[in-house]
Amino acid sequence: MHRRSVLKTIVSASVGAGLLNNASAPVPALSNASQLSFIETRDHVGLFYKEWGEGKPVIFVHGWALNSDMWQYQMIHLAGEGLRCVAYDQRGHGRSADPGRGYDFNTLADDLHSLIMRLNVRKAVLVGHSMAAGVIARYLTRHGASRIARVAMLATTTPFLLKTADNLEGVDQRYLDRLRVAWSKDFPKWLADNARPFFAPQTSPEMMQWGIQMCLEASLKAVLDCNRAITETDFRAELRNLAVPTLIIHGDADVSAPLFLTGQKTAQLISGSQLKIYQGAPHGLFITHRDRLNQDLVNFIKAD
Repeated sequence: MHRRSVLKTIVSASVGAGLLNNASAPVPALSNASQLSFIETRDHVGLFYKEWGEGKPVIFVHGWALNSDMWQYQMIHLAGEGLRCVAYDQRGHGRSADPGRGYDFNTLADDLHSLIMRLNVRKAVLVGHSMAAGVIARYLTRHGASRIARVAMLATTTPFLLKTADNLEGVDQRYLDRLRVAWSKDFPKWLADNARPFFAPQTSPEMMQWGIQMCLEASLKAVLDCNRAITETDFRAELRNLAVPTLIIHGDADVSAPLFLTGQKTAQLISGSQLKIYQGAPHGLFITHRDRLNQDLVNFIKAD
């Protein structure tokens, strides 16, 4: 498919599939009975998380409009491999609070830091899908890698999606603006109309509906603001400074975040990174290629 045609079919995570300087200070726990399932950020936003298994910690960060449930097919496998799996709903998504603010990469990265500090996680492996690869990159830029052993970026939207004078392969701003207008009018219909390219032809209608339902649990404010952050944030400079072992997994049939614009360029920018290309895999490879993905993650995590 021609690159320009591919870009016009972008869906879901790629275009839509900085708290305080002392964010490293202890994070206050919630005082209610839900404290075992929630942590509180520095700006008092409650984030839901789940934790399965014991062993080396693996923290899963979900993609745009989804939530931590997207990782259950990875977590159930990795927990069975003797790993401690933690996943959380980012602000405005799933069961976490919707403060109507903070849907930028600085704040989202600081939210991840709050989780890591509250759970006292060390030598963790961070696994992020789509937008979450940018959250992880910004976390490493703002908070360093002292608690991080490895990073896996799946179907990443980094390094830069917007078309500019020095990024001519990017997506035109006018197209993105029209897309956000459509979401503002009828987001559920857009999801239903555009779900199929996110999955594979053999994906069941029930599985697709499950994915759509997750997106419908996200705040429309978060959906719009996160999209703007995804498409307008340039990670090219900071990716060059990442110095942790990094695995990048991307499908060559990803129309949400085309390989040539995202995964390949990200791998070129992160020194020593490993790029694995899944033939025929779409953006939702965590579902469509879960068996291969799960094994690749286990091998990467246990490589130390």
